[in-house]
Amino acid sequence: MKVLAAMSGGVDSAVAAARAVEAGHEVVGVHLALSRNSGTLRTGSRGCCTIEDSMDAQRAANVLGIPYYVWDFSEKFKTDVVDDFIAEYQAGRTPNPCMRCNERIKFAALLEKALALGFDAVCTGHYASLLTDESGNLELHRSNEMAKDQSYVLGVLTADQLKHSMFPLGAAASKDDIRREANERGLSVANKPDSYDICFIPEGDTQDWLSEKVGKAPGQIVDRSGNVLGDHEGTHEFTVGQRKGLSIGRPAADGKPRYVLEIRPKTNTVVVGPQAALAISEMIGVKYTWCGVAPENTNDWTNVHVQVRAHGDAIEAEFRISDGQMEIRVNEPLLGVAPGQTAVLYLGTRVLGQTTIDRTISAVPVFAEAESGISA
Repeated sequence: MKVLAAMSGGVDSAVAAARAVEAGHEVVGVHLALSRNSGTLRTGSRGCCTIEDSMDAQRAANVLGIPYYVWDFSEKFKTDVVDDFIAEYQAGRTPNPCMRCNERIKFAALLEKALALGFDAVCTGHYASLLTDESGNLELHRSNEMAKDQSYVLGVLTADQLKHSMFPLGAAASKDDIRREANERGLSVANKPDSYDICFIPEGDTQDWLSEKVGKAPGQIVDRSGNVLGDHEGTHEFTVGQRKGLSIGRPAADGKPRYVLEIRPKTNTVVVGPQAALAISEMIGVKYTWCGVAPENTNDWTNVHVQVRAHGDAIEAEFRISDGQMEIRVNEPLLGVAPGQTAVLYLGTRVLGQTTIDRTISAVPVFAEAESGISA
């Protein structure tokens, strides 16, 4: 099989490519250049897809004896991931750029180009597993290494994309084993730190980065009754569930901390209140996809587990499709879920599908308002 190995410059993608070679596939390595800033360099474990990373990927490809190329996807990455990220925050939502990158870059634009060039599959270093059901249909499952499981950010993949995907690390015992294997294979990235935070914000300060991009837009911070508690310089500086950095002068009547409950971009207002008001019982998403074969009888409530953060826990829930929307009801209230986040559904270890959350419903009817974000 002809395989295109996406090589980020990290240890996981290097070992994944090595395993594809060892399995007898015809492998070509490719590094995606996602930034046109020639001065972009990695700082420790911050940032990825940098000049340093491309050189690390080149060295790994040389050790494996495979052809290696750098493909410029910077323009599409800026449009589909970076600009989308900015627009979502301006709309009062909390996006997940890794989901958008997997959806629109690695398993859309990259896969499309790979297929056009005659490749059969794209290989990545994600920790997830592909299994085949009794009918021969591919399913995406969690990795055996739960601490590194990345099936959540792959929840956007469709049945057709799964047919052309390869995740050689899905059965990995641990990250330590992967590093040990990389060292044994002579790969210089064996002890390279994992990247974290948002790749295009290597400094790690999202609010400061957004402020540079969108500028100041002063507004008010209010409580649930509409009383003005303070001012802010832009709703992009806040996300639902945030506690720190609210800059509210006077304390709450009960002396307890306040949290961001809602962001109203139309009025440029941030609503704050007690932590209990963050609890939600239901999530609704208009745009949803199935990861593999779609389930039957989606109009009926079906028991699943739902995960709303990449490193969060999956909790018991039920879902249905009603009026073209995915409705998810959780068995126990969830705290701090924001519009823009992705809810991924699981049946056991299998990824069933996902939706981008458009609105949530409070577990306790604490709001008189029913505006965007959280409703009574």
